[in-house]
Amino acid sequence: MGEWDRVFRQHLPLPPHPQRGRARPPPRSTAFRCVLKYLHGAALSQGAEYQLRLSLFDATYHHFFGKTWRSSWQTAGAAPPRSARATFHEVVYFHTSLNHPGIAAVVEVVRTAGKRDGSSQHLSCGFGIIPLFHGRPEATDLATEDRALKLYHGTPRALLHPRFQNPVEKNKYMTVMEKSHLQYALKSHQPLEAVFHLLPENLLISGMQTVPGLLPAHGDRGDCLQKPRLMKTITCYLEGLFIQLYPSLEEFEEELLDLLNSDRLLQANTAPDGEEVVVRERRLHVGVHNGLRFVRTPQVAVLVPDTELSPGGCQGVPSSRARDAGQVLVLRSRIQLSEVVPHPAFRVCFQLEYVFCSTGRAGVKALSGSARREAADMRSVRWAVWSPVLGTGDTDVVLPLRGGARRGPCQALVYRSPPNSRQLSVSQLVASPQGTGQTLQQDGGITHLEANLGSPDTEPCASDQLRALPFTPLQLPMAAVGLQACSSHVSLSRAALARLHAAGFPDILDRNQEPVEISEPVELGTFNLRLEEADPLQGNEIVLQFLAFGRDAQGSMEGPQPRTVFLTFQFYRFPPVTTPRLQLVSTDGGMATGLAVPAQLLVRVNEDGTLTRPPGLQLKYMVDPAFLRPGEHRWFLRYLAEHSLQIDVWDGDSLLHVGSAAIKLEPLLRQGQTAVRTYHELEVATTEYEPDGTVMGREALRHGALRPLGVRVAVRGRLHLCLANVGHPCEETPGQLASYSHIVTAPDSTVTTPGGSWRSLNTPGGGRTVWARRLVDVDNELEAALRNRRPEQGWPKQRAWDLQVIDAYRDHIKGESIYQMLSQAITATRTVHAVLGTAEFFEFALKNPYGVQHTVTIEVDHPDLSVILDPREWRHFKELTKSVTPVEEDMFHLRDDLKPQVYLRPSETVHIPFKYQTFSADPAVVAAQGPAGLGTGANENTRSLGKSGAKQTKLIQVSFQVSGGKPIALLRVKVEPQPHVVDQTFRFYHPELTFLKKTIRLPPWHTLPGTPVGVPGGQPEMFVRCSDPDIICETKSLGPGEPQDIFLKVAGGPSPQIKKFFVAIYMDAWLAAPAQIWQFYLHSLQRLDVACTAGQLTRLSLLLRGTAASRRVQAFTSHPQELEVDPKGAFLLPANGIQDLYIGVRPRRAGSKFIYLNLVDVESHQLVSSWLLCLSCKQPLISKAFEISLPAGGGKGCNKRITYTNPYPSPRLYFLCTNRPDLLQFKEDSFEVAGGEVYTIGLRFAPSQTVGEEEILIHINDHEDKNEETFCVKVLYQ
Repeated sequence: MGEWDRVFRQHLPLPPHPQRGRARPPPRSTAFRCVLKYLHGAALSQGAEYQLRLSLFDATYHHFFGKTWRSSWQTAGAAPPRSARATFHEVVYFHTSLNHPGIAAVVEVVRTAGKRDGSSQHLSCGFGIIPLFHGRPEATDLATEDRALKLYHGTPRALLHPRFQNPVEKNKYMTVMEKSHLQYALKSHQPLEAVFHLLPENLLISGMQTVPGLLPAHGDRGDCLQKPRLMKTITCYLEGLFIQLYPSLEEFEEELLDLLNSDRLLQANTAPDGEEVVVRERRLHVGVHNGLRFVRTPQVAVLVPDTELSPGGCQGVPSSRARDAGQVLVLRSRIQLSEVVPHPAFRVCFQLEYVFCSTGRAGVKALSGSARREAADMRSVRWAVWSPVLGTGDTDVVLPLRGGARRGPCQALVYRSPPNSRQLSVSQLVASPQGTGQTLQQDGGITHLEANLGSPDTEPCASDQLRALPFTPLQLPMAAVGLQACSSHVSLSRAALARLHAAGFPDILDRNQEPVEISEPVELGTFNLRLEEADPLQGNEIVLQFLAFGRDAQGSMEGPQPRTVFLTFQFYRFPPVTTPRLQLVSTDGGMATGLAVPAQLLVRVNEDGTLTRPPGLQLKYMVDPAFLRPGEHRWFLRYLAEHSLQIDVWDGDSLLHVGSAAIKLEPLLRQGQTAVRTYHELEVATTEYEPDGTVMGREALRHGALRPLGVRVAVRGRLHLCLANVGHPCEETPGQLASYSHIVTAPDSTVTTPGGSWRSLNTPGGGRTVWARRLVDVDNELEAALRNRRPEQGWPKQRAWDLQVIDAYRDHIKGESIYQMLSQAITATRTVHAVLGTAEFFEFALKNPYGVQHTVTIEVDHPDLSVILDPREWRHFKELTKSVTPVEEDMFHLRDDLKPQVYLRPSETVHIPFKYQTFSADPAVVAAQGPAGLGTGANENTRSLGKSGAKQTKLIQVSFQVSGGKPIALLRVKVEPQPHVVDQTFRFYHPELTFLKKTIRLPPWHTLPGTPVGVPGGQPEMFVRCSDPDIICETKSLGPGEPQDIFLKVAGGPSPQIKKFFVAIYMDAWLAAPAQIWQFYLHSLQRLDVACTAGQLTRLSLLLRGTAASRRVQAFTSHPQELEVDPKGAFLLPANGIQDLYIGVRPRRAGSKFIYLNLVDVESHQLVSSWLLCLSCKQPLISKAFEISLPAGGGKGCNKRITYTNPYPSPRLYFLCTNRPDLLQFKEDSFEVAGGEVYTIGLRFAPSQTVGEEEILIHINDHEDKNEETFCVKVLYQ
């Protein structure tokens, strides 16, 4: 920041009230000199530090203006009698033209006070008011003697209260500080009038401060304003000045005129009227500014386009070949600046101004609307400042033009700066020969100016304020691409089929109890939906058979080797599944393909640790149309054809996430066959997110500057499974297979009457029978009354007593029973099968039973059920449901309590549209899933939608009332929650009790399953809703063809809590049905930041706190090759005890990395605690570098030797390690060498399968595992 910028920003005054300037022309300004001597009073505390703050105040308009001046801090000392005094003796100068009795100077007394945490704060402990004028144009009678200013309790902000009155004595709530005052002296100061051109009005400044353009004062006091002395001025000339606008002058002005014309029409609220805005004149204001104000009124020069010049041109204007754009604005005259002072704060300021007018049939007239200002047709476009360098002769200078909402020297609003800088060129600057040879402090070259323009400013720029960005993320967006679910169908050889049969997996049987053979691969996307719907076997028995899991060769080098695993997934809208632990059992000649190691069979582990035979895990899902919603069978077929099943694999011992796999469900479509069975091999991959990099500067927020978030996808293994679908004839149930309808008729329910209860039964012959039930069997209150009867002698007396009790009870409940019967007569029931995010639409036929008109009020007792008030939304849902009932405009009227009302004519029937939509997941659906602990698992191998226990029926009452609250109809809505389909799952690990902020880029809309082809209007806008109202979830469209991002802000809980929520993505503005539902897991971990060096062991300790009971626990890590724990095995964690867990971190690569550490109860397999280690690893210093060439594509490898000299005079023990143990092995992992001796290290380089280049580091560490030296070997595989 230059000297001019520093002075300008530090002395920006607040302008007076706008009404004060319009009152009358400003008179001559009056100069003041105020001496603040000392503060005295009993209210002061000895030893405390005090400061005085002086401000200007307009009591008429309750407005502070100018710039608050602050004194130095002074300590109060003892002063008789029983008081304290703080001595300041500071002088303040200012001048103002506002000679009104309401103008005053306000002095605030501030002291320092300590806080409980040891820091300090500033407290206002009083203030006083110094009047400047007393009803006369001249200043107050300013005597030379001192004056005592009485102080008031409180803060001067009390003057801003609307009931404040002037003078102060009229305010009864302002109390005077007794025996306390400020000693001061105020008088006019005529010598200050000589420097009015250097000091802005209403600026309070001390004589000890530096004023650009004044010479320093003589003497020790250094008061340069008591007798000010001006610096010598010099004369400069500006010639050959031209302004170049991007991309060209014509395009720049055309865009500016279009915006002004649109603004004119908008302000006038009219349609295009044939008038247009044209440029009448282009002006350039040029003046000298000292950082505080313009030294003289800026000169105004007229600019013209270079095309309007004479053919001879203008001297100093460059040729068109030398210009970056086609046209420029040229200054034809020469500007003389005679007020330049050789001071670093002096600058030459330029302001580009346009003069506009609007032309029409009547000719030329001034602009209207927003274009009217003080000069109705003037607009400031850009400005620039320049520091002339004296004594250099003719100089060509290029300056960037500035713009935006920040304050400029001209105190005018300037249009925002575009992304590309506009440049102004000032050439042939000639300094006057009378210069004294002093050089001014200058800005850097043109490169320095452009760098300053592109870097973030300390003030917010106009583009940040005027351009509405959808987000301002601190991290780069990650792509929501999901897992690849293709190429999983494997064609098995005869040998593989033989091994599969020999392993003893149970056969999958069809409905005739015959084994289903494994079918050959079929081409995806060739299914026929009509063939599926015409299949006589409508029932589907979906079988998932998990066979084996094989570790990937590369993944085995990086991650831990699990001994047991368990799986989590969710099929269709069945409840989520967490399988029991499955042991990995090795077999000879196991299944393996590609880079995978031989697969291990999955065998279920019993609670006592024994294994269950046969191997594998088989789960069945019964999908029968008899238990599906009306029309849902087609939805299920679409689900199989278009969706994938995502499976998460977990380590059964460490509860760490091994990876995820995805499989296409299209092979489950039978296409007319009785049963199908396919074999699949899935890649289990994990996505490692790097720590979020902070985006620096505004350039990273522009579209096109965002780079994808660095993620690393690693294949951890391969999961072998079989998919099968066995067809069954459906169980025909009357009414279940009807066509889809959104107007649901409820079946008959149990009817209760005062005399008992009847239950309706359907007989095989189609008739109906009614079973009467005793009154005491259905009424608990009557049963209790009869049970507590008086003891009587004889059965007749007891019976007579019971009859009396029954008669009294009937009389007691008669009114209530009659009300219930009448209510049941007007009550209708609707059943809604609610799915997360999906709007269930239905209409209710409301009839006016009276012969007179009524206004009916609709009351709903649940917020998820609402009346559709917008006819556009109503029409949208009717088109989706193919409903033929009419739609009425302006049908409803909203009362003050927002309850809708509808007007009904006598005996009229109208259809009331309702919509039920919930964004909160059902508690049974959102049950905990994942590594928080293993429960009973998937004990039921067969699941059916009709047997789902997750339903929690909810009743919603809707009342239709006329005046007086009398109901004419009642609607009871039964809501049965249903599990929803999950399209994609995200897992994030984040430090506990902090906010997770993620930006996820949505996939292109045409790639979403079920998206219609040829949507009118091009790309639709996407909308999102979250199931958790405490989570911030937003998205906005940036325009056609631009990507769309979802911004999430989630509050994490304590470790090891797992937060689960869902995000629904819509492609219609009415949010009818989500196009996709994403599932999110946020694992809250304890954060531990570790700074370390690659190849060097860093030791830490973690404090473990015991729970209420003693546990046998063990620590597991996601990177055992880089993180060591002590103790390694299981150990006892005492109840409510404290124990240390020692860890050692030895990262292999430099950079940032996450490592997960779990503490697991080995007996109950529950997660006790979890940590997130955030590694910040630096690269060690490379002392030697080598380069070798090896053949690629196999071979026996290569042996090499390098030497190492012990630099110490005594023997030392050294340890060896490398960042690539898969490519380099040492002959000895440690060696001991005498002082000054040379040792030869034997190296064994393993062959590589691919051609490329690898850098292998060899770390030589001492006995404490601290790095002594690091060698780098560059291996070229050719």
